[in-house]
Amino acid sequence: MKVKLIVEGGAMKPGPVVSQQLGPLGINLGKVIGDVNTATQGFKGMNVPVEIDVDPKTKSFSVKVFSPSVAELIKKELSVEKGSGAPNNVKIGDIAFERIVNIAKTKLPSLLAKDLRAAIKLVVGTCVSLGVLIDNKEAKEIEKDIDKGVYDKEIKEEKTDPSAEKKKQIEEFFAIVKDKQEKAAKVAAEAKAAEEAAKVAAATAAPGTAPPGATPAAAAAPGQPAVPVTGKTAPAKEEKKEKKK
Repeated sequence: MKVKLIVEGGAMKPGPVVSQQLGPLGINLGKVIGDVNTATQGFKGMNVPVEIDVDPKTKSFSVKVFSPSVAELIKKELSVEKGSGAPNNVKIGDIAFERIVNIAKTKLPSLLAKDLRAAIKLVVGTCVSLGVLIDNKEAKEIEKDIDKGVYDKEIKEEKTDPSAEKKKQIEEFFAIVKDKQEKAAKVAAEAKAAEEAAKVAAATAAPGTAPPGATPAAAAAPGQPAVPVTGKTAPAKEEKKEKKK
């Protein structure tokens, strides 16, 4: 029987999901977790697909580790935990094209791609959805550059490591991008706070709004101040009664 799980590389822990799927098989969960963590040690910090093949009769098992998803490999490369919630406006990192080639080579056997070039384009497409720049440019622009042959040399030579100078340029460029994003986010947050404060102030000062516990005012003649309704007999009627006496 085969059980498929997604685990954190080198850090699988006992839990409801593990117990639910493996517990009924009667195998040693502690040993399974230990073997899986050993097998996935090289993928620390990434979510890794694993397959545990269990023999119900002998209670023996084997662990098969699959390569993490393209998105996980990109996030690992950039040392980030998640993609951008607004990939068109907020970028989570900047990656060298050579590292895209490396990821494509790693995933090529499991991708629906006919060759390395096609695999690279799939990886670049994932960068678009994650909000990742490539060589200081939008990933969509890199897709066009690949079609134009701009990266033919890198693809043909299967270059996987950028030069130290290129790494520095990318780091410096993204530092500027990140700083601009943080300033823009701060301005947006301040503007939103000011807008909310204005709404509260407007609601408090709205015409006809009485302070808490105040008695509504009675309608008054044009040009005259409103008279609070007190529930007592009007003074004019009291004066008439005294005259009759």
